[in-house]
Order: sequence, then structure tokens, then C-alpha cells
Amino acid sequence: MDNNLSETLRERTFQYQSSLPSLPVPSLETSLSKYLNAVRPFASEEEFKVTEDIVKKFQEGVGKELHQKLLQRARTKRNWLEEWWLDAAYLELRMASQLTMNFAGPGAYLEHCWPAAEGTQLQRASVSAWHTLQYWNLIRTERILPQKAGKTPLDMDQFKMLFCTCKVPGVKKDTIRNYFKTESEGPCPSHLVVMCRGRIFTFNAVYDGQILTPPELLRQLTYVKERCEREPEGDGVSALTSDERTRWAQAREHLISIDPHNNTILETIQSSMFVISLDEVKPYSTAENYSNLTLEALTGNPTIRWGDKSYNSLVFADGTFGSTCDHAPYDAMVLVSMCWYLDQQIKSTGGKWKGSDAVRPIPNPEELVFTVDEKIQSDISHAKQQYYETAQDLQIVCYAFTGFGKKDIKQRKLHPDSFIQLAMQLAYLRIHKRPGCCYETAMTRKFYHGRTETMRSCTQEAVNWCKAMMDPTCDADSRRKAMLQAFATHNKLMAEAQEAKGFDRHLLGLYLITREEGRPVPELYTDPLYARSGGGGNFVLSSSLVGYTTIMGAMAPMVKHGYGFFYRIRDDRIVVSISAWKSCRETDAVTLFNNFSNSLHDMLHLATTSQL
Repeated sequence: MDNNLSETLRERTFQYQSSLPSLPVPSLETSLSKYLNAVRPFASEEEFKVTEDIVKKFQEGVGKELHQKLLQRARTKRNWLEEWWLDAAYLELRMASQLTMNFAGPGAYLEHCWPAAEGTQLQRASVSAWHTLQYWNLIRTERILPQKAGKTPLDMDQFKMLFCTCKVPGVKKDTIRNYFKTESEGPCPSHLVVMCRGRIFTFNAVYDGQILTPPELLRQLTYVKERCEREPEGDGVSALTSDERTRWAQAREHLISIDPHNNTILETIQSSMFVISLDEVKPYSTAENYSNLTLEALTGNPTIRWGDKSYNSLVFADGTFGSTCDHAPYDAMVLVSMCWYLDQQIKSTGGKWKGSDAVRPIPNPEELVFTVDEKIQSDISHAKQQYYETAQDLQIVCYAFTGFGKKDIKQRKLHPDSFIQLAMQLAYLRIHKRPGCCYETAMTRKFYHGRTETMRSCTQEAVNWCKAMMDPTCDADSRRKAMLQAFATHNKLMAEAQEAKGFDRHLLGLYLITREEGRPVPELYTDPLYARSGGGGNFVLSSSLVGYTTIMGAMAPMVKHGYGFFYRIRDDRIVVSISAWKSCRETDAVTLFNNFSNSLHDMLHLATTSQL
């Protein structure tokens, strides 16, 4: 990102919002034919015939009618999917969201100026927080350049959700509260929340119109830390955010009924810019092995994170960093953009503050103390118990594959993302002896309020190539031909998905109309192949390219017998985080990583040796 703030010709962050195109609705015929292609790898001949008939019947009958209603909806909304997606993908889900839906990640600073070191936690936290506040200010004053795909501006609306945003639980459905405003829209909350040892503090990060400097932030954080070390632990009310949604909603209602001041505290947390969590663990990690840090970011102490907050900055006792974020208000690319900015700033300053050491007479942080009763205390211990049970079941590895990276792949004129997706398919097939239905995130931000579309990377061409690789009688030329076909299909489908020409969101829209109108669910959605191929959130591989930066993330698998598979691509390495549930006997993250590494080597070898 460009930090040269020459205001004259500078584009403003949100200047293209009003001119972005509306989200289109694909044609029914195209979506259904893509759907058939996508289920083929998971079906026998007989099963495929049955599904073909079901699809045909849907296309000529109820599907046609639903599609017309969807087109009608799209005429009145710039993004027909937006509210539906929020509700169906996030807000209506009742399972605990902190471990299953939040995304988390390790801070990359340990790769350069901030390796793990005792006694650095607060010093580094104050520098990191200062840079984060600068980013808040850049969004507030609209000085972050609008992102683009080539020359096409991308939707920037999600950037308003990074700060001052929180999910609030409801008994049937959650809501998102966003308190952020740009300068032209009016005043914006400017307080931070700091959590430490089950206790919660707040202070304003702006004093006399100026953002607190690192020495001033250090003073505030030191005050919090020293008090927490001297005094008993707090009640850990924030653990409630890690419970099943309806239980948390009921506990929250009860909290408010005990004492109206509790509501004021909740409001303070929800509207805060972000949460700083001062964590006492030391998750030793290196540039080659980020596993401990990544695991701790996703599954660490629930009494010092607010799971519903759009951004929790985690600062560990050894001076390393992580984050955990609620996924509902925005997709990971927003956080990646900010963390990449932080990483570059911290790297360029050597992690040091070069300004004045003067500390203004700012008021001390204020502790936010909830009034709790026995019911709330028992709710907290229930929440902690279920959280730790799930956390202990989650296996996460985050390793760097250092054999080669983007440079060598591009030299072979192959697309790095497709390269990794195919290696992942091959690794899965080698272990499980069957194709794995796979979700890859495709970004639809070319459209107004666009978020994501599903790119299904387990194509018939990918499976054909995997089988060729596993067939000892198959020669290198045939394997290479099959590989190039798999690449071509993947690249084409990804490009289409980014133009909102996938089919998963379309089918979801048609399904949601039947639900809204109380109609019976069409057979298309109850056909066993629908779920077996990943439909309805049943993908065994949920994957995403986190980007070409130093920023990494992790999420839990979508299904009990599945994997989360996230990766970033550098010139000389590919860093991968893989999650799996230990309670599933069939899956193991380390085995998948080892097979994936072998697949990468096999592919590069194939791309290098055989000549077409």
C-alpha cells in the first residue's frame, strides 16, 4: 500500500462505491450445467443419471419459477445476496462461532525484527497498536487507496467493518452492530478495550485530538498489566462469547437484567475500535513452523478475547502476536490488507518508535466490572468447558514448504494458486483414495458489496489428472497433458466465479426463496449427491489463498471429517495452515501436509521434465 499522502490526485477509499455494478444473477441453465459438472466426480454412472433427471425437472419446473422471483429481487437491490448471505452463512447459525467460524492467524513480525523475546510484550504491543490506530485513521479519512483488479475498482465497504464493529447474539438470529464512521460521516468511537487475566479495561486512544503515541500507549498497557498481576483474576465474562449462540444470547439478556450498568459495559466493548488481549502464554514459533502460534490464536484463552469482536489483537507473553476475528462482518482479505500494512510499517522502522518519549497527562484506563450472579458464573464455567473441549479436539499445523515457491511455478508458466489447489487434490486423493469435494474462496468484490463465491476445485479434469499420477502405467506426457487440462479448467472456473458466474450462491438464493415462501424443499437439494459434492456447506476441503504477502490465517474445517486448508505464496516458499478434528479417525493434518509437499515436488518435476 502506498503511504505517500499527496492529497492532490489521490483516490479516496470509498469514492467508487456508488459506481460499482450490481451483483448479477447468472442464467439458470448455466448454473445447473455447472452444478452437474461439479457433482460428476462424486457419482457413479447410475447416480449421475438420477441427478441429471432431478436437475432437468427442476430447470423446467419449480426452478424456473424461483429463478424469476430471484430476478425480481435483483431488480430492486444492488446486491440481491447481501442480507441473505449474512443471515444464512453467519447470523442464523446457532453453533458456537468462536472456534468454528472465526478466522485467526499468527503475526508475521517474528520473521524479521520481533523474534520471540522475554519482557517485550507491552513495548511491542504499544508500537503495534499505534500502527493499527494509524490504519483506523487512514480509513476514517479515506486515505487508503481503493483496491483494484487490474484497472477495475473493488468494493471497499468491508473496510468500514474492521473497527468499532461487533456481533451481538440473539436467541434466534444474531445482529452486527457497526459504530464506525468516516470523518465526513461524523464522530466515531475512539476507545480501546484491553483484556488481561479475565478482566476488562478501557481507555481513549485519542487525547486532545491526537492519537496516543507508543510511549503513552505503553503507559496505559503497563497500568493494566500491573493491576492484573497484583490483584485477583477477573470473572472472565468474555468467555460467554464462546458459547453456543442461543445460550450466549440468553446469558446476555440475564446480565442486562441484573444491572443496567452491565448494558453500558457491553455497549463500550461492542463500540470499541478493537480489543487488545494480553495473553500469558508463550507459543514458541519460527518462520518455518508457525503451528503453536496459529493454534493459540484460534483456540487460546476465551476469558481474554471477545469472540464476537471484528478484531482482537493478541499479544503473547514472549512478544509474538496473533489475531482472532469474527467472520460475519467481513472476509479475511480486509484483515490481510491491514496486517500487511502493519508488517511493512513495523519492518521499515525496525519495530522501534522514533518520535517523542513525552507522555501527556492522560487519564488512567478504567476497569469495566460486570455485576454477576451465580447463574452468570455457572454460564461462564459452562462456556469455558465446552470451549476447551472443542479446542482440544482441533489439530492445527502451520508449516512452510521451502522446496520452491511462486518464482519456480511462474517460470513454468503455470498459475501458482491453481498449482497449489491441484497439489492439494492429489494429496487428498492419495490419502483417502477418493476425490475430496473442495471449496476455494473466489472474491466477487468487483460488484457492489460483493463478498465471495464458491470455486469448486475438485473438477473432473483434476480427478483425471490425479488418477494419471497414481497410475504407474501412465507415461509423463499423458500425465502432463492431463495436468494442463486440469489447470485450464481451474483457471476458467476461477475467473468466472470472480465475475459472479459461479453457481453456489445462485442455488442458495433459489433455496432461500423456497424457505421464505414456506414451500417444500425441491428435490435438487435433498438429492444425496448435493451434499456429497459439498452443497449446503459440506465441503471436506475448505481452502483459501490468503495471498502473496507474509500474512497467514487459519480456520476450523467445515465438516467433522474435513480439513481447513489455507496458504500464502511467496517467491521461495509456500506456507500452509491445515486444520482437522482429532476426533475424526480418518483425518490428520500432518499426513496431509506431508503428502501435499510430495505432490508439489511431483508436479514441479512433471512440469520440468516432460516435453509436449
